[in-house]
Amino acid sequence: MDKIVYSPVGIIHTGFHDKKDAPIQGVFAKDARGEIEIFKQYADGLEDVEGFSHLILIYHFHRSDGNSLISTPFLDDEPHGIFSIRHFNRPNPVGLSIVKLENVKGNILEISEVDILDGTPLLDLKPFIPFFDHRDNAKTGWLNNPNIDMARGEPGKHRSK
Repeated sequence: MDKIVYSPVGIIHTGFHDKKDAPIQGVFAKDARGEIEIFKQYADGLEDVEGFSHLILIYHFHRSDGNSLISTPFLDDEPHGIFSIRHFNRPNPVGLSIVKLENVKGNILEISEVDILDGTPLLDLKPFIPFFDHRDNAKTGWLNNPNIDMARGEPGKHRSK
């Protein structure tokens, strides 16, 4: 299999127009708001989504500027393999974020805790279900005792390589 092709189901709209302005992780950006515009042909798929407090967004990093198999993440000074970090310059520039669902108005989802650039194509969304998505025994690899205070809503800390 050489190629996989996806079409967006919507567009994510935020106030973040540049990587340097976006929060590192949405969980630290409680007040960061945005909207997801689901394309009309997919709007019926939103039935019952309003019952969930959080959504998992799968999207295309449309502003990725290349890819690298080794990169230095924000919370460390050492390079790591791209599959052990969350950098946007990936072989397949696919992003994943958990956002808080604030409101549903037709085909528009109002969200918060968002760390995504404006105009990002949405590939899919799924409900976040703590019973399924939480792991008590999860390990964090190289991210031992990180200085998480560094990341709390601080925009502009993305490394380019």
